[in-house]
Amino acid sequence: MVTEVLGALGSAESVLDCTLGGGGHSLALLEAGASVTGVDRDSDAIAEATARLKAFVETGRFRAVRGDFTHIDQIPELRDESFAGILADLGVSSSQIDRDERGFSFRPGVALDMRMSGKGESAADLLNTATVEELTQIFREYGDEPRARRLANEVVRRRSTRDFVIADDLVGAIRGAFGASAGPGDFARLFQAVRIAVNDELSGLERVLPILRDMLVPGGTLSIIAYHSGEDRLVKHAMRAWSTTCTCPPRQPVCTCGGVALGRLVTRKSITASAAEIARNPRARSAHLRSWQKAA
Repeated sequence: MVTEVLGALGSAESVLDCTLGGGGHSLALLEAGASVTGVDRDSDAIAEATARLKAFVETGRFRAVRGDFTHIDQIPELRDESFAGILADLGVSSSQIDRDERGFSFRPGVALDMRMSGKGESAADLLNTATVEELTQIFREYGDEPRARRLANEVVRRRSTRDFVIADDLVGAIRGAFGASAGPGDFARLFQAVRIAVNDELSGLERVLPILRDMLVPGGTLSIIAYHSGEDRLVKHAMRAWSTTCTCPPRQPVCTCGGVALGRLVTRKSITASAAEIARNPRARSAHLRSWQKAA
């Protein structure tokens, strides 16, 4: 959604790209005239984006910092910094999905990894150790799956005889729980649910939203692209709360809180990818962009 991002942040002089990935959004913002700081927890992404944006590194307009953006307040290089624009493109980058060794896809033979940082518990670890209740919650809350317990039971049943190791194992469990009608849409949604759990993405997003808000200069804009309903819901509710002048109970006849809005919604409804972009990049079909501007 490069065009839409430029519409929100294209005039910003300084931009924090919280999810650098392949550097596509950073490149567009640099070409629009901004100075950009890119953050990513993936060392491969840092290396690839730095090489791609070498010309801007040499002029001092681009720098890459390794770190988890959900703990951006703990990255020493960014302490006490503020930006005119902040972008977070949530989820996993196309380059990560396309590289089988990263273990994000459901292609045959791909290892169940899904760790964005390469550290900690992998998807295989989670599937082999989580309880039925934990798996049910993951599939239901992160995968919007009403048959979550059936799938959780199938995972536990299968792992009792053989560990989950590769994508085929989880695909087989999904088919075993839901029947032959299960297809790529189910696989994509449920693999995403496991990835969200492995990387603790929703709680991290909830934590960092007010921190990103406070890193904006007065009049600055925060733009977030979400691909999951839970992510988008968190962003929507946070931005609406920041734009509210009164926090008194709805039925209270007179305002006593004296609340002042912290800023305004730039987009009252999320912006979705155009049909042309979806045709070029089918992964954009679930993207929702929301923007919020801090009070001047």
